[in-house]
Amino acid sequence: MDHDRYLDCLAADYARLRAVVPLDPDAAVPTCPGWSVADLTRHVGEVYLHKAAAMREGAEPEPWPPPELADEEPLALLERAYASLRGEFATRRPEDPSGTWYKPDQTVGFWGRRMAQETVIHRIDAELGTGQTVAAVPDDLAVDGCDELLKVFLAYSLAEWGAFFTDILAGSAGWTAAVRTDGAAWLLRGGPGRLTVEDGTGPADLTISAPPEPLLRWLWNREGEPSGVTVEGPPEALGELRRCIVTATQ
Repeated sequence: MDHDRYLDCLAADYARLRAVVPLDPDAAVPTCPGWSVADLTRHVGEVYLHKAAAMREGAEPEPWPPPELADEEPLALLERAYASLRGEFATRRPEDPSGTWYKPDQTVGFWGRRMAQETVIHRIDAELGTGQTVAAVPDDLAVDGCDELLKVFLAYSLAEWGAFFTDILAGSAGWTAAVRTDGAAWLLRGGPGRLTVEDGTGPADLTISAPPEPLLRWLWNREGEPSGVTVEGPPEALGELRRCIVTATQ
């Protein structure tokens, strides 16, 4: 996906999120335990402002969020934050420098991808919280979101912050997982102190396969019923992978 496509997806999912939030802001979000739809809305607004600042200032601002944001009405905050985020994207090229938490990519383009993926997942959260039909996720965005989660979150997090995964993988017997969807596949290898991700497929102990949208929702633990995901393999390998994904995406 190119930068313009990410921004188009961001715009579409923001519009859906903005339309759904007022329907029931006090509703609980089942996929974000402890959050209401209003809490989710505030979170997305704070994320947008944080990334706008990272592009503007060249580094991610810390600490975050500023305390004064707590006084702003959630929907107004979301609208203001989205305008700020789009304003920063409008004045920069994707290859321009920006501070990010992902060392291999310190560019504006990283945030274009990340904000498109952040928004599609959280608009699904808002739809589930307000009881609305979950709008379809385009296949290209869903496949890209699976790739981002597996490589940028899962593999990178374990390489960069391995101590957080020590207890999960310490007693691992070692396993290989094949994750497959339409037009894309990834091979994961897990074991004590390691979890790697590469493109392609091959023999595996654990196989996870689904069309793009169900797979994206399964990886992010935003499944529907029925989920459309087929899982074959030992429960202990699946459990280790699931716990690693949760840790990497917190």
